Amino acid sequence: MRHPACLLYFTVQVGDSGGMHPTDTIPISELAATHGLDIDPTTIVVTELGLDFRVAIADAEDGRSWVMRIPRRPDVTERAVVEGRLLSRIAPHLSVSVPDWQIQTDALVAYPLLPGSPGLTIDDDGQPEWHFDVESAVYARSLGDVLAELHGLDPTIVADTGIPMESPDEVRARKREEIGLVAAEFDVAPDLLDRWSVWLGDDRYWPSWTTVTHGEIYPAHQLMDGPVILGLLDWTTASVGDPARDFAFHQASVSPETFDATVRQYVDRGGRVWSMLAEHCAHLFSTAAVELGLYALETGDEGHVAAAKEQLEPHRG
Repeated sequence: MRHPACLLYFTVQVGDSGGMHPTDTIPISELAATHGLDIDPTTIVVTELGLDFRVAIADAEDGRSWVMRIPRRPDVTERAVVEGRLLSRIAPHLSVSVPDWQIQTDALVAYPLLPGSPGLTIDDDGQPEWHFDVESAVYARSLGDVLAELHGLDPTIVADTGIPMESPDEVRARKREEIGLVAAEFDVAPDLLDRWSVWLGDDRYWPSWTTVTHGEIYPAHQLMDGPVILGLLDWTTASVGDPARDFAFHQASVSPETFDATVRQYVDRGGRVWSMLAEHCAHLFSTAAVELGLYALETGDEGHVAAAKEQLEPHRG
């Protein structure tokens, strides 16, 4: 089970600046102070959570805990502006918590720590560590509730935020284009190319509508209380697009019975589905390697390139 957002996910507990990336020249506590946030340096926990941001959690002098997102590269700040606008639009319409960005600059995004804890982390050996039972019937219902509420939002609420707004035809055309771009730069296993070609060419797999989507709903971005979802993090990939994006990791991670239970709850709460949803999710999940390939081309990072090659041609060597 692989997912591009998991590839660089690992957690280390550090002091003020120990263990930080070499390009970070300003200690986190000093960076926070320049933004009016006084934190206790001894409480800082740095989480190498995402590909675009480093994340630090620390206690402020007033006793509140804060999350600080530090851009890895200048190009991510423009997307952060869009994400901040999106969060302000959707927060009043969701029953789960989302980050309340009280500090937002090119150098730092910070918000009070939300309740709950991530449902998935990566241990010191790089292995996934699940913190709840993904086969739980309670979890299946909780996820179905969350997705129905999110996908039921009126897209006009987010229309002016800057997130991608795609029609069903545009969703499919973009996926075809992305596969073509990656195939032009990487050796891709023929069976993957054949699989994707059949999928792209068959109308039965594809929904005829789009919804507001988070884009990367999986347990590392879910704040949990046991099997119940309390909040959703990291809305960088949000769009109005294919609703299956928010089902794909779940479909790949649980039994067919648990996936079906989530879909039933989703429908009971007003969600709309089609007959090939599960199969479409499986094909969509297989293109995680394409997304990683695109990211590797964007960054030029040798580690990302190597990881993309491994996933795009898994039988090499």
